[in-house]
Amino acid sequence: MTNVAGADIKTWVETLARDLVDHPEAVAVSSFEDDGVLVFELTVDSSELGRVIGRQGRTVQAMRTLLEAAGARHGQYYELEIVE
Repeated sequence: MTNVAGADIKTWVETLARDLVDHPEAVAVSSFEDDGVLVFELTVDSSELGRVIGRQGRTVQAMRTLLEAAGARHGQYYELEIVE
């Protein structure tokens, strides 16, 4: 079950991803809890996976680092998975 902070984080992940791509309408974020970890699954248009992943995975790694910091602040573990 998603708490209020988790819902805010989900919206933040979706907004951030939409800012990165040319087809923001194709961005979707779903979430589920797995062993105490709130996992966000990010889906984007297949032609724009590279924009979200970034060179050598730097963009997605930066997003994951920010999620880690947000998780520390909220006392929760967050993970980001990109669904192809």
